[in-house]
Order: sequence, then structure tokens, then C-alpha cells
Amino acid sequence: MLCHMTQQQPVGELPLLTTAQLPDGARFPVRALLAPAPDRFLPSGSGPAPGPPPAPAVLILPAMGTPARFYRRFARQLHDEGLTALTVDLRGQGESTPHVTDRAALDHGYRAVVEEDLPAIVSAVRAELGPEPPLHLLGHSLGGQLVLVHAALGVGPGVDGVVLVASGSVWFRAYGRLRGPALLLGELFAAAASTVLGRWPGRRFRFGGDQPKGVMRDWARQGRTGRYSGKGSALDYEAALRALDLPVLAVSVEGDTFAPPGALDHLVGKVPAARLTRRHYTAHEAGGRLDHFAWTRAGGALAKQVAAWATAEEAPGGAEQGRR
Repeated sequence: MLCHMTQQQPVGELPLLTTAQLPDGARFPVRALLAPAPDRFLPSGSGPAPGPPPAPAVLILPAMGTPARFYRRFARQLHDEGLTALTVDLRGQGESTPHVTDRAALDHGYRAVVEEDLPAIVSAVRAELGPEPPLHLLGHSLGGQLVLVHAALGVGPGVDGVVLVASGSVWFRAYGRLRGPALLLGELFAAAASTVLGRWPGRRFRFGGDQPKGVMRDWARQGRTGRYSGKGSALDYEAALRALDLPVLAVSVEGDTFAPPGALDHLVGKVPAARLTRRHYTAHEAGGRLDHFAWTRAGGALAKQVAAWATAEEAPGGAEQGRR
């Protein structure tokens, strides 16, 4: 279900494109900077002619507990590179409603996000942009894990590619002998605390923002077992990942201790059939310090890389380029 909002947007916010609404009442405002429409007219003015394809669109999915507005600067940088840039909050976060702290909020986990929310959001975007522009999902951290699973499941209208930035599996063994055990203990604590308290008070613990217990349980389960699953789902997430054959751009970030190379290796190792491109974003390229979040404030060079990749994927021979 789609609905449009006409109220004035906050100062500095991206323009509102549409709002996806689910049967359970959850609402997801989608904000966007639209790329100019391609010129499809002959110079003689004799009418429409075959012309350049519409610019690719990139929909940004946030990290755990991070509002979509955090990515406004990067969205503008993508738009400056000629792309349509869109942002949306994960369920219960930012502008999406209900919030995790609302009494009306329903508990949910990965299944609701990848099998219900993202199909509705992609459908809303497709309804506004039309079927022609290639649509890529760009996920940061947890957002990257979720968009990869969603794309693999094939639920909803489908997407044309996935971009992972500062993302990776949270399987504790992917973090090495020194950090892995501490991460596992933290994951077990998060699951237990969420169960006892009814939700994860991430603001109090300064990690992940306030989250429903279902998300934290699924997060901790993947961290403990290394496998993606959604409680209550009839779908096999791991089998779907193995069969994914879309283009995937996986970008590690210098100075990122939350998603180190081993974590990204484990995540992309789940998609052996994907047309994978790997990149490492460095502080030298960015022109400033980088870490798990700081890349969003120094993302100009990364935006150029994403735009070049997305454009190449739609050009003749793009699939072969994506296998580098």
C-alpha cells in the first residue's frame, strides 16, 4: 500500500518521494533525489528516439540503530554522480512508525524486514520511478546483511544489484581468536537482555540503538551459528544466498573495526554465484579519517566508485565487468 505525504519536510531533509504502508500499520517514508530524465529526442525535433537508459537508482538501508537522515550527505554525493539516491529507515527506527519504544510497536525480527518491509518499500519505489531505472540496494552494516538476504530470497519485485559498505557477517569466528570470544559473549548478552527486558535498550548500552528483541535474537543467532535465518520463516535463507546471481559490490572501509575483512569475507562467501566486485575504501581516497561510520562524511570518492560500478553493470558487457 502506498500513500503520499504533503506536509513540509524538515529543513535539510531530502524530498519525500512516497511512503510504503504495510497491513500491520507500519509506515516507511522514502526520501529521494531524482536523477534528471535522459534526453530521448532527436536534435531535429522529429520526436522521441532511442537514447541513453535512465540513470540507476540506489536505495540506502542504514546500519542498526542508525536513522536514514545520517546518510543525507552520501545520498547527495551519489546524486552528484548522476544517480537517483533514496533513503529509508529500517522498521521502528527514524521516521518509520511505529517506533520500537511505542506501545503499539510489534516485535519483529529479520523475517519481517526481508520478507515484508523491503518488498513493500521496493514496490513503492518502483511505483514512483517506473520499471526502467535499474534499482540497487546499498546496505551499511546490518543494512547490508539484510539487503543481501532480501535480494537472494526474491520476494517482491526484485532488484538489479546489491552494494555492501562497511558490512559483514557477525559470526564470532570471523573476528579472530582475540576478538571473537568477546563478540560472542556480547551477542549472548544482547539476546538474553532483550528477552528479559522485552527489547534491547541500545541507547542505554551505547550499541545499536533501541531494538526489538526479535532483531537482537536473530542477530545473536547469526553471530553464534554463522547462518542467516528468520524465526517463523518457511524460507531457507542460506540456500537462497548460495543461489544469488546478481551483481554485488562489496566495499570494505579502512579503519573499520566493526566489519573487519574477515567478517566481509564470511558474508560474501555465502554468495558464490554472485557477480562479485570487491573494493577497499581508503583514507587516502577519502581525504580524511575513516571508520565504520565516518565514511558517510567522507564519501565523495566512494560515491564515484558506486556510480561507476552501477553504470557499468547496465552497459553491454557489464556482467563480465562485475566478475572482477
